[in-house]
Amino acid sequence: MEDASRGEEENSMFETSHVLGALLASSPLLARAWDRCAAAADGGASSLGFVHSGGGGGEGEPVCVAFSGVQAALSAAAGGGGGAEIFKPVGLRGDAAGRLFAPLVAAEPEDAGGEPVAVQALALQGFLRLCGSPEFQVLLNQIRGKAVVFTGHSLGGAIAALVALHYLCTSSSSSAFAPAPPVLCVTFGSPLLGNQALSRAILRERWAGNFCHVVSQHDVVPRLLFCPLNVIPVHIVVGMQLHQLPVRARRAAGVVATVTARMADTNQESLRQLIQEHAGEAAIEQKLAAPEIPSGSPYRPFGAYVLCSPDGAACVDNPTAAVQMLYATFAARRAPETGAVPPEAAHSCYGDLVLSMPHHLLLKRRLGATVTAPAASNYDVGISIALEASGITGEATEAALARQWLKTSKRVGRSPSLNCASLATRLGRITPCRAQIEWYKALFDANTGYYDAFKQRLSLKKFSKANMYRIKLAQFWDGVLSMLDTSQLPYDFHRRAKWVNAAHFYQLLVEPLDIADYHRNNLHRTRGSYITHGRERRYELFDKWWKQKGCTDPSTGDTSATTTARRSKFAGLTQDPCFWARVEEAREQTESAKSERDMTLLARMLEDLHKFERHSSELVESKEVSIDVVAPQSSYSLWVKEWNELKLREEVRTILFQF
Repeated sequence: MEDASRGEEENSMFETSHVLGALLASSPLLARAWDRCAAAADGGASSLGFVHSGGGGGEGEPVCVAFSGVQAALSAAAGGGGGAEIFKPVGLRGDAAGRLFAPLVAAEPEDAGGEPVAVQALALQGFLRLCGSPEFQVLLNQIRGKAVVFTGHSLGGAIAALVALHYLCTSSSSSAFAPAPPVLCVTFGSPLLGNQALSRAILRERWAGNFCHVVSQHDVVPRLLFCPLNVIPVHIVVGMQLHQLPVRARRAAGVVATVTARMADTNQESLRQLIQEHAGEAAIEQKLAAPEIPSGSPYRPFGAYVLCSPDGAACVDNPTAAVQMLYATFAARRAPETGAVPPEAAHSCYGDLVLSMPHHLLLKRRLGATVTAPAASNYDVGISIALEASGITGEATEAALARQWLKTSKRVGRSPSLNCASLATRLGRITPCRAQIEWYKALFDANTGYYDAFKQRLSLKKFSKANMYRIKLAQFWDGVLSMLDTSQLPYDFHRRAKWVNAAHFYQLLVEPLDIADYHRNNLHRTRGSYITHGRERRYELFDKWWKQKGCTDPSTGDTSATTTARRSKFAGLTQDPCFWARVEEAREQTESAKSERDMTLLARMLEDLHKFERHSSELVESKEVSIDVVAPQSSYSLWVKEWNELKLREEVRTILFQF
């Protein structure tokens, strides 16, 4: 059994962090992006705050837009204030931001902790300033529909990420299943941008692959926002950004000298210890997977992180692994003979890194791979190469911890996808149960309909089988939701067409049987209405999934609301999943109205019945119901007769005339 488990890991779990890192390092993408960042820094004090190039050299050539964070840094330096004010998280549900990032906040499911999507105030301020620029709006119109690379260094990277998110939000189709536009955001030494709710929202929208964050081993800026906001030395972030200005621009900016002096007075070792302590706490929090543990900072990473060192690069695309490796690479000190790396040098070294990494890769390839003990698996060798590429040597005290984190994150990262694939197989195995209920439905379509047949337990043997299949299907879908609740499935599972459609078909077919069971056992008398007190959680969630797909009228829950072509024959399944519950309520109200003497109460009952008559008539006339609804002995057909008889009474006609 142990050998089989080891073999499964060997075959299915190759470590690829170093492969992805080498692929990025050897491509011209990073060098071209950095070249644009350097150009943005040269003109960073200009009014525009961005430069762009490309898109004119032939079809398929991407447009590269680089953003400068100098304006945001100058604003922070001039305004003063501490980290708690400058870097405070700002929710995106406001009037201005809410419109610019609508998909991220509008379709967000309810989180267990109710945490709203938020980003840091300084980056949002810089982004909103850009949005008010006519030149920026002209640029957005010019690049619409083209392949685009947004990039930026330091605070410019955070602004570039917000621009990319805005571009994705506005470029995406109204359908939740439309592919993301050809957009890539590459940041260099960018501070953390948003909280964990933002990370989850990006994963749900399937946009994580559009973001690539390049981080050098000893750069403090990408790790600084792991610290509590009230202890963050703002002048470090501001000074790092202004340090990239040309000398002439520094002289022109009066605040630069003050910021530079404060940076010179900062104890570098104390700064390093501060970041290492709080980044370590965040890494341990991720390891324990305990969100209830209070964290020093609300900010968490999203997208892929390329962890660079003079020895190469490793790429991790799991948010948990990103937090842990940001700490491990920073905590792994360089050899004493190399000396400590000054913060300014570590933050401005990306130009040298992107140029030198391809040469290091070629040199390593010529020298050959490191000789490894025969007992080591391919996976273990990959882990060792990834650690070395990210700057963690085998002698470093963090090596063993980082190795374990990488292994765990890969299992956690791949497990949802593997679970989803396994679940698809189980869905195929459970499909015959659904087919049996469809067959059961067809047996009674002509006379009573399968809803009433199940409620009255007609043909006991067939009823027993249908009930068994109903229970099996409920167990399967409850298991799916349990896996989704415990993060065993991909974040965007509920937005994948295959599963949304399968859940919706199951709901339309089986929920009428649950309604019949509820009323047959008189639970509507002891618990209350099925819709408000008896409906299973799975059906409510499936309704949300279908609404997010854009196929339902949110005000009524009618799944036929967006149908454009009129049906020529009755639907295979009634498109209102709660139709039979409404029929049961209408029959009860009709019976009560027959003996009601209070004209006020009677008027309320008749108003409700009149509304249901309109709703049901529209469904029947548009053929959005199954043929079993209009079967001669169905509950709906019986209600229509009772309702027509009630309308013949004089007092009822008088009240209905008012409607």
